[in-house]
Formats: sequence, C-alpha cells, structure tokens
Amino acid sequence: MNSSHLFQPNRALGYVSNHIPANVRYIDQRRENVVITCVGRSFHVYGCNSFRLIRTGRIHPADITAIAADGFLTYVASGNLIYGWRSSVELRKIYRGHGKPVHLLLPFAKHLISVDASSLLKIWIVATQELYLEIPFANNEFEISAIVHPASYKNKILLGSAQGGLQLWNLKSCKLVHNFAKFDSKVLQLEQAPAIDVIAVGLHSGKIILLNIQYEEVVVEVQQDWGPVTAISFRTDGTSIMATGSSNGQVVFWDLEERTIVSTLMAHDDSVTGLHFLPNEPLLVTSSPDNSLKMWIFDLSDGGARLLRFREGHAAPPTCIRYHGASGRNIVSAGEDSSLRIFSTVAETLNCSLGKASYNRKASKKQKKKSEDPFRMPPIGYFTTEVTRDKEWDSIAALHQGLVQVTTWSYDKRRMGDLHLVPEAFQNKQHNKDFSVMATCLCLSHCGNFVTIGYSSGHVERFNIQSGIHRASYGSPCAHKDYIRGLSSDNLNQLIVTGAADGLLKFWNFKQPQSTVISTPLDTLNLHEPITLMRTHRESAIICAALDDFTVVLVDLDTRVIVRRFEGHRGTIVDACFSPDSRWLITTAQDCIVKVWDIPSSYLIDHFRVSHMCTSLTMSPTGDFLATAHVDYRGINLWANKSLFTNVQLRGLKPESEAPLLDLPTAKCDEQQQDGTGFPLDTAKRMELEELEDAFEEINLEYNSPPQLSRELITMSTVAISRWQNLLNLDIIKKRNRPRQALKKPKSAPFFLPTVAGLDFEFDLNAASGDKTMEDKPTVDGSRIIDLKQVDHLTPFGKLLNAALVTEEYNKPIDYLMKLGPSMIEHEVRNLTPFNSGSGSLPVMGMFMRMIIHMFEQRKEFELAQSYLSLFLKLHGRTVVENKQLSDLLPAVEEAQTTSWTVLEDKLLYGLGVVSNLRNYST
Repeated sequence: MNSSHLFQPNRALGYVSNHIPANVRYIDQRRENVVITCVGRSFHVYGCNSFRLIRTGRIHPADITAIAADGFLTYVASGNLIYGWRSSVELRKIYRGHGKPVHLLLPFAKHLISVDASSLLKIWIVATQELYLEIPFANNEFEISAIVHPASYKNKILLGSAQGGLQLWNLKSCKLVHNFAKFDSKVLQLEQAPAIDVIAVGLHSGKIILLNIQYEEVVVEVQQDWGPVTAISFRTDGTSIMATGSSNGQVVFWDLEERTIVSTLMAHDDSVTGLHFLPNEPLLVTSSPDNSLKMWIFDLSDGGARLLRFREGHAAPPTCIRYHGASGRNIVSAGEDSSLRIFSTVAETLNCSLGKASYNRKASKKQKKKSEDPFRMPPIGYFTTEVTRDKEWDSIAALHQGLVQVTTWSYDKRRMGDLHLVPEAFQNKQHNKDFSVMATCLCLSHCGNFVTIGYSSGHVERFNIQSGIHRASYGSPCAHKDYIRGLSSDNLNQLIVTGAADGLLKFWNFKQPQSTVISTPLDTLNLHEPITLMRTHRESAIICAALDDFTVVLVDLDTRVIVRRFEGHRGTIVDACFSPDSRWLITTAQDCIVKVWDIPSSYLIDHFRVSHMCTSLTMSPTGDFLATAHVDYRGINLWANKSLFTNVQLRGLKPESEAPLLDLPTAKCDEQQQDGTGFPLDTAKRMELEELEDAFEEINLEYNSPPQLSRELITMSTVAISRWQNLLNLDIIKKRNRPRQALKKPKSAPFFLPTVAGLDFEFDLNAASGDKTMEDKPTVDGSRIIDLKQVDHLTPFGKLLNAALVTEEYNKPIDYLMKLGPSMIEHEVRNLTPFNSGSGSLPVMGMFMRMIIHMFEQRKEFELAQSYLSLFLKLHGRTVVENKQLSDLLPAVEEAQTTSWTVLEDKLLYGLGVVSNLRNYST
C-alpha cells in the first residue's frame, strides 16, 4: 500500500518565495498586476491589489530554475524541460531539447528564448513548440549570465557573460551584430532603461553602468558598496530613479540626473533577487530567498519608500510548531531565524509575525537599517502556549538553544514580552553568553499563571509569568542529578512531574513548602532508560515519555504506573503528540517515520515515511489535521485525517514492517482548496513527460452526476417541488385562486396556433400544418365512415400506459408525467378511470399501479412516486377497492412502498445517530 491509512497530504503553509527572481506581469481580465514567485518545485501567483494568493502552480519533477511570462502563458524551467502554463494550472506547452538545466528564459514576441547551463541558446516557436534557432556558446569563452531585449531593436537581443563581455545578436539572420568591450567583472544583470538605446548593466563587483549600446558610450557609472548587483529596476511614473538590489538585502535608490544616492532601504534579511517597479506607479515589489515578498510605496515627504504590503514566512526551517486555541485555526511556529510566527489554516492573509527574539527589543528596532542585529537571540528550541490568560498577559513561554534565559511572548498583542526569566543562582552569568547551564524544557500551568522551567543542571524552577517573580524550587539542592528532559503539570495545579536523563520520573507537590524545609518528591518511578522528551494529555491524565532506547511509555498520572509501552522506531524520538480524544499517540523519530499508535488496543495502526526528517508535529484540537515541520523545509505541512470523512478500517500493523513513502503536501490557494483539481507530479515514480502531458489532457474539470449513484440508495427527483407538493390540495388552491369577476371573452385573434399540454411552451406543429387527424383519414377501403373500433378516447398519458401493456416499458409515461404541471397531472390521473365521465379503462389503471411499483423498485423519483400514488388513491380509491383486478395489485404496491421507505428510514436514523454522537462528543 503506497498511502497512509489515516492521513493524506492536504496543503503546505508558509511558502512565499526563494532565490529565483519574481516575475511581474499585467493581467487584462483581472485589471491588476500579478507577481509570480517560485517555491521549490511549484510557483505562486499573488495579486498586487491585496497581495492575496490567487493561484498556485502544479508540482514539477525537479526544482524550478527559471520563470518568465508573457500575456498568455507562464513559462517554467524545471530540469531540462520548459513548461508553458495557462492560468497556472493548465499545461499547454512542453519544450524539449535542452541537455542541461535551463537558467534563463525570455519571451520574445511569438518566440521563447532559453539558455541552459552549457550556454546553449535555443529559440522556440511558442505556438507549435518547434525549435526555430539554436546558437551554441562555449562556457570558457562566453558563458551567458544575463539576457535582455533592447527596446526598438527589432529581432535583436543583448547577451551578458560571466567573463564580462556583451554581445548583440540578430536572431532572424543568426548573426553577431556587435561585440562590446569587456568589463572587469561578471555581468549579473541587464535591464532596459526608460531611455531608448540605454541598457543598465549590473556587475558582480557592485558597479552599475548605464550603457548606450548604439554608440557604445557609458552614460552613467555608479558603485554600490553592499556587494554584487542582484537586481535592477527603473521607475516609470515620471521620476528618474533607478533601484538596485544587493546581496545583503539592501536596496539603493539612485537619482540618475544628479548621479547620487537618494536613499537606501534595508528591504530583506537576504539577497534581493526580485526587484520590479510597477508600470506608471510609485510602487516597488521585492522578493528574496528569505521567504518574503514585499511591496513598497513612495509617498514619504522625503521621497523615500515605506512598506505597504508583505507576505512572508520563516527564513529558516521551523524548529517547533503547536496549535493554539480550541478552534484549530492557528498554528504557532518557531523557526531557526529566531522568529515566532502565527500561521492561519483558514486564509493566508491572516498570517502574522510576533517578531524575532532579542535581548533588547528597543535596540533591535534601531538596527533595522543594518544587516546584522547584534541583539538577536539564538533560535527558539521549544515553546509552550496556554489560552486561559491570553488577553491579560503573556501566554507563550519559549526557551532558546544554548541559553539559560526563557522569554515570554504575547499571543494577543502579537509581540515579544518584556520578561527574561533567569533563576537567581544563574543571574551572575547572564551577561556571559558562554555558560554551561541552559534551559532544557518548560511547561505552562493550565491556569496560565505559572511557568515551570527545567535546566541542564538538574534544577527545576517555577516563575509567575505575569510578573516574572520566582515562586518555587523543586528538590534540594536540585530535582535531578542530570539533564531535565521533560516537565508536566495537571489541570488542577496539584502535581508537577519531572523527567530527566537519569531515567527517573518524579512526582512533586505543585505548592512547595518554605525554603527552610527540604523538598522531596511525592513518588518516583524508575524507567531504567534516560528520558528523551515528555508530552502530556491533561484531560486524560496521561504522560508520554520517550526513552533513549527508541521506546515510548505511557504513564497514568493518577496511579503513577506504566500503562502502555510502544516499540518500533529505529532512531531517537524527536516529537510526539496526542489526538484530542487521547485515543491515538503520534510519534516521529530520526528514522523519518511518523507512527500512529492506538492507545486502548496498544497496536500500531498507521505509519508513513517522508523524505526529510520530521522535527516537530502537532494535532489539531478538532482532530481534522496533523501539522508537521521537516528538516530543510521552511513551511508547515498539513495532513488531513481521513477518518473524519471516510470509513477507515483500522487494523494492527507490525512495528517492524516497511512504512510507505509519501510526498510532502504542496501549497494551495482558496480556490484550489474548493475544487480540488490539483494534479501533483509523482516524484518517486518520475513519470515520463509524454505520460504527464496525456494526464493533463485527460483531466475533465466538469463533473456530471449520474442519474443514480447506487441502487442501494434512495434517489430523489430533480423535478421542482412546486410540481408535486400540492397535488392533494389542488381543489383548495383552485377555490382560493378563483377569480372574483367573470372572465371576459378575449377579442378574436386573426389566427391561432394550438399548443401542446405541459409546462414547456410548445406549438402543435402537426395541427398547424394541416395534418389530417384520424377523423379526416380514409379507411383502408377508401371509406370515410368512422369505425368505432378505431376511436380512442384515452388521454396522451393514458395512451402511453396502454402501450406499456405490451412493452412493459414505464420510462416514457414517467418522463411524460414529470414534464406536466400540477393541474395537468391531476387531469391525467383523474381521466384514467372509465367511470364518472372518464376516458380511461381498468387495464390502464392497473398499468398505472404497476408503474408506481416500478418506481419504488428502481428507488428513483421517490417523492414523485409517493405523490402520484397519493393522488391516485384519493381520486380512485373506491374504484380500486370495488374492482378485484385492481385490488389484487394493492399488496404489491404496499410491499414496494414499505421496502423503499424502510431503506430511507434506516439511512436517516443512521445519520441522526452519527450527528447526535458527534454533538455529545463535542460537548
């Protein structure tokens, strides 16, 4: 089995951009500019009006190396292939032919220019995917590093090389037009200036040259001191400003008339790879490998820029993630970039940052214009949250890698707190950052007032998280003789449980006596192996302790005994969490396997393997998602719990059995989450490109539901409810709607066309064309005398039923009746009887009853069959009882009706039972 029993990939959160430059283009249909960013093997499309994620691309077989776009297609280079996407999800073109990865793309009218790592330049015809021209270059002589199409230069492109040279080529004649003099550094960027014939050249040395390529003259030459030139852009709203990006995140704005620096902007924490001024607007869009996308507006009094909109995620992989609150809509995540962020599982626009950990927040704010912040703290290794006192004071406590200090954060205010919790015994070492004692674990009390911290020295201290005052110490002189690896407290603040590397699990009274009295534990449990970590499910009073021998034990907090032991991991356990109902325990280890253990049965019920080790995981409080963080991945991956929306057969698995390998989820926008049309490429299988193209062509986005999903289900009718609901009350409705005044005879029309009975307005073309009726048609012998045997007084519906006497086909009379309105249905059913001036017959009435039996047996049009039967019995009940031919059919009708109703009733009662059970569970 190549999938998990319980979880399936849903989507990824926190991906915005990487080192591939962002692309900006205007969409006529949306009437806005969009930004296309790369996120590994996929790409995102953001609307500039609100910076909302409007599209996410499909998954490619390899990492994306270049992105370009024109007015119709988005071109993506992945490996040796180039894909042409329409609306980001519809694959239109695949260009094959490169032998090395493509790193440069340039749409060129009806052509596409691509350059691979061997400096092989190819020109493709976009419409036919055919190769138009191929120009090879030698990397040791002219390694292509940049490409641009000079404005007004027909059929010409300008190429820049790693050797510092520039060449102008005519693609139509395939000739070198001009070879420019070499620069003293590698050409990194080529950008068309607003002035004709002028090209901006950005060099690796930090020099920017505005070159007039017609006369090969240098117009402007400036030097930036922040490293290589990584991006160049020009304002086009009437201001002669050029912006250049650098490798340290600095953006420099140059006044081209004065040839001076107007201002600088510390835009990112990493290299600025994407830099685009929006056409005719004072807006600048920047992107960076720090996983951020920002828009700046130039509206300050000094002409400077301020941040208008942004989207960002972790600049480094997350280290710890936890759900916050009972709604399951927000995930708090700590990253290796020392930041703490909140990711929303509902909408990407609700993500926010709590800032980066700092020894001095005020001093760090003054360092914004500098690339390095000397006050930045090490990354957060672990944190814990509590929602009880969210609004009053800090509700998040975090420990940092290698530090004795514990910081507090406010979830409600979205910022770092002012407290740095350090025990008095270690305060003399606070200013010496190279000390041996460090905080190793912590936990918040359920009331949200206290935070208990364990240290590598074996000390356990409790602080008030509101004031930061030290409240208690556990143990004399310390709680354990080794590293404290885990802490836990109960819901009522009666117990504190400590676990250490000495293999001991100690139970302490939460309220410790005065310092003059020796503090001793209430009980001690020896696990005989060093403890790696501890997790708690407070509602069920269960403690999970992972040991260094790769086993997991569950300890009952009330009885203080081991109740379960799970073995099966082949590496050190990294993290663990409980399901909301405490039935499942989910663990992950360095063997890259996630295992799900069923606590009541002590069985392994599911496991799956991922390509990169999972560093942290957390289960949603509602049980719908499992969130995981992985090594070298800067996003958070969500896995949907399949047991909530499908019937999952759980069975015990052997712990040593091979776990299936699953691909990590990918990002999706809101629209794609609704329609579910994402088609990821299976990297493990590496499907052939021809099969990939065929698979995209076979995708049918329109789904037509069949008339009946299953014969085991009761299928209702698609007929409007107004056509059958009031069949039994037609006499009352007619009496109520009777006109108060007598109807006036309308004026005679010059002509009229008879219509066909029914709700659809149709003319009787046979009568209008003068076709002869039965009375007008001569008999076989030529006589026009009417034969009474040929006279048929049945209504159209009666004729269809009469025909069914021989064929036993009921679809035609059923379809005919479904097209009629309530009055016509009543008229047709009333005229089935041969009595009381009716035009029917007893066999026709019998066929009507058999038609009802047929509808019940087919389990289709259930409510229509009930309505038609009720009307029939109301109008002809006495006739049916008095006639033996018809009364003999009543038991069959009753049996068919009872059988179909029993099926429907069972389904309804089952659904009501499930809903009632879920309602009782939620309360």
